[in-house]
Amino acid sequence: MPPSPLPMSDHCDGRRFFNPASILPVPPRARHVGLGEILRWQWRRRRLPAWSAPPPPPPAGDPHALPDPGTAHVTFIGHSTFLLRLPRAGGTALTVLTDPVFSDRCSPVRWAGPRRVLPPGRGLDTLPRVDLVLVSHCHYDHLDLPSLAALGRRDAPAVITAPGNARHIRKAGLRDIVECDWWESHDFGGMRITSTPARHGSARTPFDANRALWCGFDIRPASEGPAPSVFFAGDSGHGRHWAQIRARLGAPDIALLPVGAYDPRFLMEPVHVTPEEAVSALIDLEAGQAVGMHYGTFRLTDEPYDEPLRRLAVARAAAGLAAERFVELGHGECRVMAAGRAVMHRGLAPQGASG
Repeated sequence: MPPSPLPMSDHCDGRRFFNPASILPVPPRARHVGLGEILRWQWRRRRLPAWSAPPPPPPAGDPHALPDPGTAHVTFIGHSTFLLRLPRAGGTALTVLTDPVFSDRCSPVRWAGPRRVLPPGRGLDTLPRVDLVLVSHCHYDHLDLPSLAALGRRDAPAVITAPGNARHIRKAGLRDIVECDWWESHDFGGMRITSTPARHGSARTPFDANRALWCGFDIRPASEGPAPSVFFAGDSGHGRHWAQIRARLGAPDIALLPVGAYDPRFLMEPVHVTPEEAVSALIDLEAGQAVGMHYGTFRLTDEPYDEPLRRLAVARAAAGLAAERFVELGHGECRVMAAGRAVMHRGLAPQGASG
């Protein structure tokens, strides 16, 4: 049976999704990469030294604590998995989990594929009940069926994702799933969750490339409420979509931005930002504060283990930003982050960044 038609749009031709020219950098930098280049890269990377991560200290903070009005509790589980606790009227909290991956490997099989360098910063059994799961796209390091199945058995959370991903998520036994195309919103638990553009791609097999959409998520109160706004970028290359998100939805208080998995650039430039581009994204979003993610958990690309955070510190200083403007959380750390920080001047860009 042929696949069902997809909704036609500026980023879908009815058969597959694509990154529209409107979000690409100017000038666009991507080029066609041949199979031979990919095979040579895979052969060369076999000689790269293995990652070695020092044992992390005990995680700081309490992910079960209720956030005060105007704050969010942000817990870094690892890679792109965060636990967010957002205050609601009446002294309660909405608990959100982003791209949950607790498995040892991000792979279709348990005996092969990228393996964790560090265990999850917090085990699933140590977390408070999860109300809502956000799944940005269907790559195995973001959509992990064993983790979703465990969440379904424990908490039966609602799920918001992009079109084409629900069919994968249902395999985990979850049923309360809403698909939101770019710029579409869904209200849940007093918050408005809006699917936002990202520059990426999707596949879970050799035969379903770009049959499901990729996105980020803007999370903010549906009406006047006590929670700060949070932007979760998902997975993305650099482009004009950061400024478009700020112009259309407003500057977020907190932005969760990827900083790793960027080498080699001939292959990763269309889909993953560098630390320098992540700083530029923060500036384009005019976010009050950013937290780095998508690094130091799975060896997906060629950069050394500790390089993303070193380059992030240099890029942040080159942009004239205070250290607290773009931070990294400790493994498993739960940090209280407040709304209302001053935004940066528009037009400021780090040295060497473009777009």
